[in-house]
Amino acid sequence: MFAKIWDAHVTATTAAGADLVAIDRVFLHERTGASALKSMAASGRPVIDPARVFAVMDHIVDTRPGRGDQTLMQGGQGFITETRAAALAAGITLFDVTDADQGITHVVSPELGIVLPGCTLVAPDSHTCTQGALGALAWGIGSSEAEHAMATGVLRLMRPKTMRVTFTGTLPKGVTAKDMALTLLARHGAGGGAGHAVEFAGPAVEALDIEARMTLCNMATEFAAMAGFVAPDAKTYAYLAGRRYAPAAFDAPYWADLKTDDGAVFDAEIVIDASEIRPMVTWGTSPEHAVPVGAAVPQGPQRAHDYIGLEPGATMAGTPIDVAFIGSCTNARLSDLRRAADILRGRHIAPSIKTALVVPGSMAVKRAAEGEGLDKVFEAAGFEWRMSGCSLCFFAGGESFPAGSRTISSTNRNFEGRQGPGIRTHIASPEVVAASAVMGAITDPRDLMAEAAQ
Repeated sequence: MFAKIWDAHVTATTAAGADLVAIDRVFLHERTGASALKSMAASGRPVIDPARVFAVMDHIVDTRPGRGDQTLMQGGQGFITETRAAALAAGITLFDVTDADQGITHVVSPELGIVLPGCTLVAPDSHTCTQGALGALAWGIGSSEAEHAMATGVLRLMRPKTMRVTFTGTLPKGVTAKDMALTLLARHGAGGGAGHAVEFAGPAVEALDIEARMTLCNMATEFAAMAGFVAPDAKTYAYLAGRRYAPAAFDAPYWADLKTDDGAVFDAEIVIDASEIRPMVTWGTSPEHAVPVGAAVPQGPQRAHDYIGLEPGATMAGTPIDVAFIGSCTNARLSDLRRAADILRGRHIAPSIKTALVVPGSMAVKRAAEGEGLDKVFEAAGFEWRMSGCSLCFFAGGESFPAGSRTISSTNRNFEGRQGPGIRTHIASPEVVAASAVMGAITDPRDLMAEAAQ
C-alpha cells in the first residue's frame, strides 16, 4: 500500500536518489504557520495552490471558556494575529480561534474530509501521522519544508523502508488502541520504527473504528516511524461520506486498489497477539517506558526513575495521582469522551485530585459531546469542561498544572517537563485516566467496569 501511494506521487528522482513527491494537502498551525507564510511572502513566492493549504489555531490558544486571541503564553497573541494576517494574505483556508470548525489539526482534518485515502498530507507537527488512519500517507515536517511544499507542490524525500505491524486476535474488553500502541512501544522501543513507513494491519486493527485507528497511527511518531497508516476499508469510506471536503463517491480504481497485495514483502515485520494486551500506563519519561497497569516498574534509566519518582519493583496500580487530563490529538475525540464518561457516570473524582480537565479535540467534538450530555457527566464527576486546543498536552500555552504534580493523561508524550516544569506525566487511555481520577491512584478501568456490571 505504501508503494502504491508513494509511486503515484513521485514526479521525478534526483541524481542522488531522492524522490520529488507531490503533496496533496498542507496543514499549518499558529505556532509555525506565520513564519512559513511570511518567509514565502518576503521572498516573493506565492502559495502555488491555496485550495490545498489549510491553517488552524490550535497550539497556543487558551482552552478556557470565552477564550479569544489573548493567551496566557507570553507573546502568544502575536502568533495568532500574525498567522491570521498571513493566512488571509495568502488566500488559504483558515479555521480561526472562534470558528465553529476550530480544533486540533489532526482532529479537524479527518472530520472535515480534508485528508483522504491515498493522498499525501504534511503539517509542521510530528503527530500528523495520526491521519494515516484514513488510508493516507501523512507525516510531520518543519516550517522550511512547509514553505517548499506550498511554493512548489512537492517535497524532496529519500524513500523510507517499509514495516508491517500486525495485531492478531481480539482485544479484551476494556483494552484500547492506546494500549496497543503502548504495548508496541514497550516491546520494541521508541526507536523501533526509525526509517520506516509503518502499516498497521491484522484482524485487531480491522476491528477498530476509525477514531481508534487514529489513536494507533498517532503514536507511530513515538515509535520513530516516518508515517503510520491503515488500509482504507468500508468503515473508512462510510466515515468520510458527506464530509465537506470529501468527494461524493470513492469509486475510482485508485481507491479500490489501496491495499497491500498478497505476498508483498516488507523490510520488517512485527506480530503482536492482541488478546495478550492489557490496559497500559507509562512509568518513566519515554512512551516506551510502559507496562500493564497491574505490573511493577522495571529497571530503567536512573534519570527516568529519579524524575518520575518511582523505583524498580514499585507497583503501578495504586500509585497516587494529583491531576487527571483527557485531551490531545491522541484521545480527545467523541468516542474517547463517551468511554471515559461511561466510567465516570454516577461517580466523582477522589478528594486528593487537585485538577481534572477535559479538552475536546475540536469544537465539533465539543458540540456533539454536549448534545449527548457528556459535559454534564464530566462536570458532575468533578472535571472541568474546556474549549478545544493543544494547550496542556504540552507546555506551550502558558498554562500548567500545580508544581510537582503527578498526572495521569490521555496524551502521547511523558517527556521531562512535557506538561510543565517538574510535572510527572503517566500516559494511558481515557478509561485509565477516568478510573484513576475516581480512585485517586492509577487504576485498571476494568475494576470499575466490573463493579458497574454487578
